[in-house]
Amino acid sequence: MDPRSLTPALRALRVCLHLLMAGLLALAAAKALADHAANAPAVVAAAAVVGGIYALGAAWPSVRTSRTAAALWLGALGAAWLVLLALSPDGLWIAFPLYFLQLHLLPVRWSLPVVAATAGAAIAGYLGHGGPLNPGAFIGPLLGAAVAVATVLGYQALYRESERRRRLIEELIATRAELAAAERTAGTLAERERLAREIHDTLAQGLSSIQLLLRAAGRTLPADTPAAAHIEQARQAAQDNLAEARRFVRELTPPDLEQGSLAGALERLSARTPGSRFSVSGTPVALPTPYEVALLRIAQSALSNTVLHAGAGRAEITLSYMDTAVALDVVDDGRGFDPSCTPAAPAADGGFGLPAMRSRAASLGGTFTVESAPGEGTAVAVTLPLPATERAAS
Repeated sequence: MDPRSLTPALRALRVCLHLLMAGLLALAAAKALADHAANAPAVVAAAAVVGGIYALGAAWPSVRTSRTAAALWLGALGAAWLVLLALSPDGLWIAFPLYFLQLHLLPVRWSLPVVAATAGAAIAGYLGHGGPLNPGAFIGPLLGAAVAVATVLGYQALYRESERRRRLIEELIATRAELAAAERTAGTLAERERLAREIHDTLAQGLSSIQLLLRAAGRTLPADTPAAAHIEQARQAAQDNLAEARRFVRELTPPDLEQGSLAGALERLSARTPGSRFSVSGTPVALPTPYEVALLRIAQSALSNTVLHAGAGRAEITLSYMDTAVALDVVDDGRGFDPSCTPAAPAADGGFGLPAMRSRAASLGGTFTVESAPGEGTAVAVTLPLPATERAAS
């Protein structure tokens, strides 16, 4: 584990483990000296070697990051401990901190056998130094090993759960940020569409009517009438402002329409939707931005229903230009439904369901129809009348 990720409590536990190891080694050396044991110098030397190897591993970063380095260090530490255990029965107490080191640094499949071997060596050392053969000789080391195993494995389980919760919280925070950004983007696009529709339906239409009325008034006046020049200036000003209003509407066009025509946007939409195909019939004419936006949004909503609800394997999108109208048809071979069961009002969440599509078509003076039956697919058709200027141009 990276030391930088340790909490204050875990740092305190590491310090306690270091102090425990140092205290037990000092106890073994001091007891050998106090008892005036013949091998006291050897016991002190062995305790010093164990302490030195332990200190080296505590200061060596590779022991905490590399399993190979950890295994080598534990092997050297274990060998030195066995020498101390052979010299002094007090060396068996070192087994308890060794349990924690082995469980912490080695994988479970290795650490459990090593802990069992360490407990066996502690029992053998105790008996080898003339200790009485009784249940306590076995229960002590084995109970210590069991406590160490339960403690370390329990902590590791808690740590994994904590990490899982931390990652989940990070994902939730990231998802919330993405959702907020998506909502802002959707709100911006909706406001742009609303402004484009309002400018087209009010300002642009009003300026167009003023221009037509001034042109008609200019035709009824003699050419040499002083008012004719003023009427022509007013008509030209209305025409310039109409062009400016239409420029505003174009700048507020949705991104899908910024890259080209309505047909191009529908073709890209079809390419992004598996199993769908797009076609155009008739001679394309330039449509007002609200018309293009409405037809694109209706096509997006119809294809979304096809993917999410109809379970269709194929969908046909057809854009038809006629003399006095433009039509959009979306037909799929999905499971179908009963159109009479759909609500009559737009959905409360603002989604482009069938009622919202019908409302969008009606706002432009068009018609919206749905033909479907359970098991027979669905056909959505919307027809919008061409404005007088577009009919004249065609």
